[in-house]
Amino acid sequence: MSLLLDVSSVFFTISFLIYCVAFIMYGVAIMGRVWRNRDPIVHTKKWGKAAFLLASIGLIAHLTYFITRWIGSGHIPISNMFEFMTSLSMMIMIAFTIIFLIYRKTLLGLFAVPLVIIIMAYAAVFPQEAQPLIPSLQSWWLQVHVTMAALGESFFAIGFAAGFMYLLRTVDFNSQDKRERRQQRGVEFTFFTIIILVGFIIAIFAFRAGGYESVFSQKEVANNGEVSTTMQKVEYKLPPIVSPYQSEIVSFQSFLGMDAPLFEAPSWMHGINAGRKLNTVVWSLLAGIILYGLIRLILRKPIGRAVHPLLKSLDADDLDEITYRSIAIGFPIFTLGALIFAMMWAQIAWGRFWGWDPKEVWALITWLFYSAYLHLRLSRGWQGRKSAWLAVLGFIVVMFTLVGVNLIIAGLHSYAGTD
Repeated sequence: MSLLLDVSSVFFTISFLIYCVAFIMYGVAIMGRVWRNRDPIVHTKKWGKAAFLLASIGLIAHLTYFITRWIGSGHIPISNMFEFMTSLSMMIMIAFTIIFLIYRKTLLGLFAVPLVIIIMAYAAVFPQEAQPLIPSLQSWWLQVHVTMAALGESFFAIGFAAGFMYLLRTVDFNSQDKRERRQQRGVEFTFFTIIILVGFIIAIFAFRAGGYESVFSQKEVANNGEVSTTMQKVEYKLPPIVSPYQSEIVSFQSFLGMDAPLFEAPSWMHGINAGRKLNTVVWSLLAGIILYGLIRLILRKPIGRAVHPLLKSLDADDLDEITYRSIAIGFPIFTLGALIFAMMWAQIAWGRFWGWDPKEVWALITWLFYSAYLHLRLSRGWQGRKSAWLAVLGFIVVMFTLVGVNLIIAGLHSYAGTD
């Protein structure tokens, strides 16, 4: 079994590298068409086909990882954050493949493939050891509930990519009109939020490669307010700008002349890992701001304005249609997986269909959001920018449901291990 797990890790790495090369090829297909006065249509088709073929090979390697991980661990690989995020990225590639085969839009790969790469890199932040399932997860309902929910969310991701492309295509980045400037700021902020996640991934891997570690001890506070004599150790893999509340330094690795944390986590942030989580948020913002600043320095213009010319040849109506179709496909799948099958499983596992667990609440919020999207689209005629912005905001809700609830809000669904 351990051999299969090693094989799965190899195929995960292979698929990641292939996706990276496919992304570069998609970039050549779109941006390289102006080189040497080549026929842009012929050039895009040639490189686009090669990029799609390579991405498909990457998907086969990704599926091989999924299957070998399943057999090697003895359960479907969706039980912790590493497994779930790697499986989600695989689902997004499947959804992209389906939508691409329908619409044949090469540029969609330039936005969907890097989304897969980012999620895979984010997954690698978490512990990768295969662990036995806790009792409440030892059910075949886990397979139908989580996989269908993830597949629905994957189509939402493609809807996000197409909707964001629509905004980049239609927003006038040279206009000084007040309304257009709001649109420009919205697009730029969307880029910034993506860059924050990328910055966090870069920061955590950079410090991990350098072997950074600082350790604090923190007194555990009982529910009645009395201080327990139990001391809990909290390990930091990022330099501790924020220390745990009322903690003592066990070991501190100096960074850029910083020999102690700059400030302490506030008292209202409960939990032994609250300070570390706040420290991670601070580092994500810092890394994102630095990375965004470097990109702006290189481009010497807003990112949206730099990307906008690449999409001029696209039909905005096609992008709007892809956005709607992706969400329309994903919605019933998500409804079955995240609500109906989830409630059935909850009844079997916990003896109730609904319990106001944070993950359940945010799954319902996600469902209501996309219900509103489809209602406004079909009944009120919300198309174009309104539809695109809803697709972008909807996927932000999805990502908070997947990441924020698991890592920040404690609940019955907080199975994820963190490093």
